[in-house]
Amino acid sequence: MIRKFLRKVFSRKAPAAISQSTAKLGTIPFKQHGIRRNQINPCALKITTSLQQAGFSAYIVGGAARDLLLGLTPKDFDVATNATPEQVHHIFRRSRIIGRRFRLVHVICGAETVEVSTFRGHSSTDDNNHSSITLTDQHGRLLRDNVFGSQEEDAVRRDFTVNALFYDPAKEEILDYLNGYEDIKAKKLRVIGDPTQRYREDPIRMLRAVRLASKLDMQIEEETAKPIGDLAPLLQNVPPSRLFDEMLKLLLSGYALSCVVDLRARGLHHGLLPMLDVILEQPLGERFITIALRDTDERIKQNKPVSPGFLFAILLWHEVLSSWNSLRASGEKPMPALFKAMDEILSIQRKKLAIPRRFDAIIQEVWVMQPRFEDRTGRKPFRLITHPRFRAAYDFMLLRCESGELSMELGEWWKTFLSAENETREKMLLKQSSPKKSKRRRSRKKAPSDPALNVENTIKNDNN
Repeated sequence: MIRKFLRKVFSRKAPAAISQSTAKLGTIPFKQHGIRRNQINPCALKITTSLQQAGFSAYIVGGAARDLLLGLTPKDFDVATNATPEQVHHIFRRSRIIGRRFRLVHVICGAETVEVSTFRGHSSTDDNNHSSITLTDQHGRLLRDNVFGSQEEDAVRRDFTVNALFYDPAKEEILDYLNGYEDIKAKKLRVIGDPTQRYREDPIRMLRAVRLASKLDMQIEEETAKPIGDLAPLLQNVPPSRLFDEMLKLLLSGYALSCVVDLRARGLHHGLLPMLDVILEQPLGERFITIALRDTDERIKQNKPVSPGFLFAILLWHEVLSSWNSLRASGEKPMPALFKAMDEILSIQRKKLAIPRRFDAIIQEVWVMQPRFEDRTGRKPFRLITHPRFRAAYDFMLLRCESGELSMELGEWWKTFLSAENETREKMLLKQSSPKKSKRRRSRKKAPSDPALNVENTIKNDNN
């Protein structure tokens, strides 16, 4: 009785995204797709070959097959097989089983790691299948999904048709159950099965749709796009750490600017990052974010490094700036007010997006150094340029100048100062401080002309 009750509560069968009878296997030969086995990562090729020689099925799947068809260089080569994680681990000595929601195997070849997954299936009420438990929350989001199945079931369980292709390096052919090959050729991104159900199972798929459409230069298919706006609030139920991982992928995709524009258009922006709300509310913030994301995209396309900490310092800056200005207007001193604003914004953001604390140092140091760029007196500029984070803070300040938040004169002064010899720098600092000294001298000369001050001075002299 207890066993039946528990199964009834926890083993709700997830409706199939698309019936297996609807999935029809199509085989696409090399003459049609043109992908050679030598285009496959050597480690992934070795893994598929070894698994096939051991009597298992093994294919290159997901983004790798898709990107090769689009003429792109895949970032990762994932392998799917009918071997269980334990069987994969037994074949490859340098491997480890990972994961809770769904167990995977990481196979290591030299410095490379390839992810190997067992074909996934739908939940079952079979008493003998002890691992077949699918647990969802009240919104339909999958909390646990550790069910193995057939290759056909695995294709049906994937998110988009373009990600449901199986490439067999041995035969150099592609297996396609869901017309993903045709969608790739048509530049169309289509979710597998009922979009509403699939987004409820995993709301992250809505963000992934936006990211893939921008990255792959595809249009989101009409039925796939229709429920996104209404289901956007489901993202609030996603663990902050998962949300952070997906947002970081989006922002470092090389297409961050177009992704953010699309997020805004589809109503996915509110509550994810303050920067997305700022775009709607503050013209100055919109320009700042647009320039920053455009520069980030360009750096990624040139294979230049981008610091996530620096990126989040940019994205959260206008929230900090707004809070800082409010605190100063209420009478707080500038620097204590800035530290208070930083703590407040980072604390709020962590509840929505789990930005790891390892990024705190660069984020906070970049922010704290901003007021110091405006103080160009004495030896302060010399001390500033010796700071370990100076270059990041300097680039940040230039973005503020370019967006109109600070004067271009300030940015030009610092550019000249950094490229100048020490002698020229000394003259620049002397010139910078001279007007202030002149103003002080003029104020002293004008003082005696004030009758009230003359009387006061006379009284002082008489007393002396």
